[in-house]
Amino acid sequence: METQQPLTDPVTLEVTDLMANLVGIFHREYEEAAAARSLTGAQAKVLALLRRGPMPMRHIAQTLSCEPSNITGIVDRLETRGFVTREADPQDRRVKLVAATGAGTAASVELRESLHFAREPLAALAPEERLQLRDLLRRMLEGAAPPA
Repeated sequence: METQQPLTDPVTLEVTDLMANLVGIFHREYEEAAAARSLTGAQAKVLALLRRGPMPMRHIAQTLSCEPSNITGIVDRLETRGFVTREADPQDRRVKLVAATGAGTAASVELRESLHFAREPLAALAPEERLQLRDLLRRMLEGAAPPA
């Protein structure tokens, strides 16, 4: 069986470096936007994830690649602030679903709208280029290994 060699051509290496730089900029701005709303980055990520709807704490932990005990602490603090609630899953009462409250959803939407990171650089691209970039990123993500 033939194993695929990693791509180490100059263009691939440069693209990798550029993506790492973009990720760094995004994380820095995201942390700053969260802090401006008295949230940690992790709390903001949980609220963003909950925009999809209520979900089990285990699923949140898996999606964010962290330990369930860490999610418990994050959810405890968000619940204290009135941003989330915990409810029993109707299909399995042993499972707790975390749901964003109206205040939690509003905080998440406000934070997302405050992020200029993507909007400003993307404004330099024509609409067709943004569509192409979106499609290429989707293809890359589809080819990525699922989280462990």
